[in-house]
Amino acid sequence: MAKPIPFDNLVTRLIDDSRDTDLFWQVGVLLLCALVAWGGMRLIKPRLADAGAIWSAGREGLRRVGFPLLMLLAVLAGRSVAALGMENTHLLNIAVPLLLSLVGVRLAIYALRYVFEPRESLKVWERTAAWLIWGAFALHISGLLPRIHAAMEALSFESGGHRFSLWLLAQAATVVLIAIIVALALARLVENRLMGFTQMNLSLRMALSKAVRTVFLILAVLVALPAVGIDLTVLSVFGGALGVGLGFGLQKIASNYVSGFIILLDRSVRIGDLVTVGTSYGQVSQINTRYTLLKALDGTESIVPNEMLISQTVVNHSLSQPNVRIMLPVQVAYDTDLEQARAIMLEAAGQHPRVIKDDPEDLPKVFLREFGDNGIVLELGVWIRDASEGQNNLRSDLNWAIWRGFQANGIQIPYPQRVVYLHPQAES
Repeated sequence: MAKPIPFDNLVTRLIDDSRDTDLFWQVGVLLLCALVAWGGMRLIKPRLADAGAIWSAGREGLRRVGFPLLMLLAVLAGRSVAALGMENTHLLNIAVPLLLSLVGVRLAIYALRYVFEPRESLKVWERTAAWLIWGAFALHISGLLPRIHAAMEALSFESGGHRFSLWLLAQAATVVLIAIIVALALARLVENRLMGFTQMNLSLRMALSKAVRTVFLILAVLVALPAVGIDLTVLSVFGGALGVGLGFGLQKIASNYVSGFIILLDRSVRIGDLVTVGTSYGQVSQINTRYTLLKALDGTESIVPNEMLISQTVVNHSLSQPNVRIMLPVQVAYDTDLEQARAIMLEAAGQHPRVIKDDPEDLPKVFLREFGDNGIVLELGVWIRDASEGQNNLRSDLNWAIWRGFQANGIQIPYPQRVVYLHPQAES
């Protein structure tokens, strides 16, 4: 029969010592530790302000946890010194887990905000982390934590010669979660550093940052599980099942994941390119692990799985050069002076700032496309370098300029018309 866990309530012991003079000495030690922590932060803050931009994440994190962390260290030292002359240091014993919980809450919230993008669901995770940490503190000072620990250790099972308890699984989940957050934070630091190398291609920087994140996540799991006593060989069966799952049910996800790395490495599609995939046209704004985001010129966004960019034909309008050709058809009447109409259209194109006029091969040109039913169809061809700024606004500007030029010179744009011949009726 297991021995009963002794009930050690720190709050009760503190209340019992409330009339002891040692309690007042402990209050003085806490005030002194707070003063030392405040002075330490006063000395550290100027040095944090002088740190380089690369250490901005660590600098901001130290500002958040600096005071409770310094006070925790001071209380630990003060408790050791006070124990030499005091029989009981219950107040300091409560202060240690309280400060440790405060450091944990601030550090957890800052890590979540640094790793993940600000969103509404992040607040739920922050509240959950805070409640878990403060809950563990409450269980500790109330003396219930050892009893809960013993109960979770009693709930266990064996698999492959290894004993797994509920406490071990909870401990493993906590350690793995912390290791993943640390890995993501380190990956974020490396990503910020890589993005600062402007001389490196953007797609290559994105590929390296995603590869680093993947490696960090794998290492986090491989390091965290043995740290809590779980042998990785036990997971071999799970790994085999996962491999079968990837081969059948998750093959699309795996294909999109691998395709994302291929796209980033071969640079056939880059961030900022104008591409057409099937019926989707837009500018590549993001290349993520599973999908690529296309932002159309009207503001709508299309989520395209990375596999489609590998297996289907992709029209990249700016792969080798950013120049894009725009054609504007204009119809004029048959009795129009075509040379005059041509000059007006070229003048309208030459006055627009977005039209290329410094490259002999990409100068504006006017083509006589066809003789239509209602008039002669002319076509103005212009080249631009900033297709990401939109084409409809350019078409509108050029059409307005051409229309004003035609109106000033009496050139008509015909409308559909029919010529009807009436034959005289045959005499009866």
